[in-house]
Amino acid sequence: MADRATEEFVAHRNLLFTVAYEMLGSAADAEDVLQETWLRWAGVDLDEVRDRRAYLVRITTRQALTRLRTLGRRKESYVGSWLPEPLLTAPDVADDVALADSASMAMLLVLETLAPTERAVFVLREVFDVDYDEIAETVDKSPAAVRQIAHRARAHVAARRPRRTVSAAETRDVLGAFRRAVETGDLRSLVAVLAEDVVLVGDGGGIKQAIPRPVAGADKVARLLAGGWGRVARAASMEPAQVNGYPALVVRLDGELDTVVAVRLDGGRISGLYAVRNPEKLSRMDRETTLSRRATMPG
Repeated sequence: MADRATEEFVAHRNLLFTVAYEMLGSAADAEDVLQETWLRWAGVDLDEVRDRRAYLVRITTRQALTRLRTLGRRKESYVGSWLPEPLLTAPDVADDVALADSASMAMLLVLETLAPTERAVFVLREVFDVDYDEIAETVDKSPAAVRQIAHRARAHVAARRPRRTVSAAETRDVLGAFRRAVETGDLRSLVAVLAEDVVLVGDGGGIKQAIPRPVAGADKVARLLAGGWGRVARAASMEPAQVNGYPALVVRLDGELDTVVAVRLDGGRISGLYAVRNPEKLSRMDRETTLSRRATMPG
C-alpha cells in the first residue's frame, strides 16, 4: 500500500507543486505544502479514493490556503516590496501557453490581489479545469457560491492582467532591445522600449539593497536603470533565462547570481519590471523546476 501511495504521489508531484506555487508565489512554501500533503496522503486508504488526482489536489489546495493566510501576515512585516519567488523553468513550459501565462510573474502579482478563497477558486478552475462541485468541496462552499466567486475572480483578474497574451518570442525580442539599451546606456532606446506608465519594482527583502518602493514612468525608470548599470557595468553581466515560463534576464555580479528581472508586456512595450534580489528567493535559479497541469503516470 505504501508503494502504491508513493507511486501515485510521485506521479502527481509536479502538478501538485504547480497548484501550490500558483496559490502561494513561493517555491519554498509550496515544497512545505507538498510535505504536508504527503503526510496526509500516506495515511489514506487508496481503495476508498475514486479520483486520486482530485483527492491530492484537494489536500494540496487546503494546505496552501492555510499557508496563504500565514503568508499574508508575513508580508505585512516584509521589508520593502514583496515579489513572487522566480523559478528557472524548462523551455517546454512555454509550449503550454495557458500554464506559462498563469505562472508568469505578472499574473502571480495579479493573483496576489485576490482574497485567499478567490485565488484558490480561480487557480483551480481557470488553470487546472477542476469542476465546480470539486472546488466547492475543496473550499467548503456550495457550488453556486463557487460559481459566483469564480465569476468575480475572473472579472477582477481580467481588469488587471495584460490586455493580451504575449508570446515568448515577442517577450524575447523586447527583452533583447531592453538589454542592449541598458548595457549601452542609450536612454532614448531604453525609453522607447518602456511603456509611458511602466513600473519598476525591486525586492531585496531587507537583505540586499533594492528600491524601497515602486518607481513609475518611463523617463524615471530609464534613468534609474542606466545609472545603476553604469555603476556596476565592469563587474556585471546580463544573460537571458527562462523564468516562470517566459524569457527574463539574470544579472550576475563578479560571476555570482545577483538579480532576476522579469517583465510584463503591454502593447509591445514593457509595462512592468520586477527585479528580485532577495537571495532567499533565488535558490530555485540554479536548477530547472518542472511546472505541469498533468500527472506523469507511473510506468
